[in-house]
Amino acid sequence: MYNVTFYLRRLHSLAGLVCLGGFLLEHILTNARVLIGPESFNAAVDLLASIPPQIMIPLELGLVCAPFMFHALYGVYIAWQAKNNAHHYKFINNIQFWLQRMTAWYLLVFLAWHVFYLRILVKGGGAHISFQLLQSYFANPLWWALYLVGMWAAVFHFCNGITTFCMTWGIAKGPRIQKTINAAMMALCAFLCLVSLAFMVVYLM
Repeated sequence: MYNVTFYLRRLHSLAGLVCLGGFLLEHILTNARVLIGPESFNAAVDLLASIPPQIMIPLELGLVCAPFMFHALYGVYIAWQAKNNAHHYKFINNIQFWLQRMTAWYLLVFLAWHVFYLRILVKGGGAHISFQLLQSYFANPLWWALYLVGMWAAVFHFCNGITTFCMTWGIAKGPRIQKTINAAMMALCAFLCLVSLAFMVVYLM
């Protein structure tokens, strides 16, 4: 008899790492172009916008929307089943376990708003995404802060998820390798958070 939970958890981790992780890294790389200059960022956005809708829409639905919906819905189920014990045992792994779930709840709301506003209302309404448009949007300090927290939450969720992915898939079987991978991923998390802060600061200038 097939262990459905076994395969669902692996599909859940795979969807998060490959599809959503790839989308996050693309987002960071594109936004980091503002560190070179607004023209560089606009050129990157224009390149993505040049992809015909008959190609882009199926890609967005198949490689981003569908994996995200599965990862989010099954993640909600996992979160309700999990026992958060970070308040009882102040070990770093328990803190990360708790943060993984808290960032998931935040991202669920943040990404829903992000997609609805920028992808559906703004871009779907015919407006052109550009540095100038985002700079005007982020002139509101509340939106700027919420988006920065959203970026940091996504980065931590992704990097910490790589560690759990390696454990789930049997790549990291011993405590030593698990500790090494975890340290490397937290270093990557810190680096990507600094990059995110750097390009978000540009919008305030």
